[in-house]
Amino acid sequence: MQTINVAIVEDLEEIREALRVLINGSQGFSCTHVFADAEEATRQLPLLEPDVALVDIHLPGRSGTECVRELKPQMPSTQFMMCTVYDDDDHIFEALKAGATGYILKRTSPAQILEAIRELYTGGSPMSSEVARRVINSIQKKDAPSAAVEGLTDREKEILDLLALGFLYKEIADKLSISKETVKKHIHNIYEKLHVQTRTEALNKAFQR
Repeated sequence: MQTINVAIVEDLEEIREALRVLINGSQGFSCTHVFADAEEATRQLPLLEPDVALVDIHLPGRSGTECVRELKPQMPSTQFMMCTVYDDDDHIFEALKAGATGYILKRTSPAQILEAIRELYTGGSPMSSEVARRVINSIQKKDAPSAAVEGLTDREKEILDLLALGFLYKEIADKLSISKETVKKHIHNIYEKLHVQTRTEALNKAFQR
């Protein structure tokens, strides 16, 4: 198993160290560096190029969203995931527009945080269920389903609905009593049929604005 290198940008020492211990104590993960503010992160991260960066939004000085907006063009291969207490529309969509491809809340369980990091690393766009629901509510017309989903199978539509609710790959597999690899194959087929590359794009395409 290839080790996923993770950097953390978090100003609260207790949370920063808890995440570091969690990541370093889990097989297949390594926390390479931690930063307490956006300024230091923007100076150092381009030199380090971790696989994944967990970034808090509320930081002293510049925000985590501003940090991601500056770094993403310099670090296209690094996946940025917001790890924050904010679950309102403004913070969510600003972070996603800035270049974040994942968004989880700090109250997410340790096991789910690790699963989200792995999912992000393997091409997914993990979101806490509350966040995914807000994304869906903002793009969905309840009286007009998009014609884009007509080419999907019933199973693919079922998995797309679970993605919309914020379920991770393993949770979808458990809920549908299928393997995680089968879930990944279905999601790959969904993305191909919808001509998209991420969960957010798939949901955008699947539901009319």
